[in-house]
Amino acid sequence: MKDIDFAYTRGLDDEEIDAMLGEMGHGVLSLARDGEAYAVPVVYHYDGDTFFFRLGMAPGSKKRDFVETTETATFVVYEAEGTPDPEELDTWSVVATGPLRELTDAERMSFPTAAEINRDFPPIRVFDEPIDELEIELYAMDHETLTGRTTE
Repeated sequence: MKDIDFAYTRGLDDEEIDAMLGEMGHGVLSLARDGEAYAVPVVYHYDGDTFFFRLGMAPGSKKRDFVETTETATFVVYEAEGTPDPEELDTWSVVATGPLRELTDAERMSFPTAAEINRDFPPIRVFDEPIDELEIELYAMDHETLTGRTTE
């Protein structure tokens, strides 16, 4: 193990975390059910306290099954630039954990129309599903933990 390269990191403060989260708009949401993990790339909106996720759910969606059974989700936002050389590597990550929930009626009023959803979220990515069969659902995560790290 003595030949393994290491890159030193430091923790991000709250202001840095907010800035990083405001720059991105996409990450990986990890869900769990009966000891099985399921991670999906998603887009998000972050208001400084709550993550909002716009999820496209197709009929028979595995994502829907996992969202409904996940007690604590993990959401990761990260960026990596440079080469694998520790001297040239520039990375940061933010990891949030907490329960997912459907938006309350008051929260839904923040996104009452497609125009407001399009303002706060990038276009929804569609794979093999017919668009007319997708249900768009809005979820929130009031994070219980929020940590960030960056390379120096």
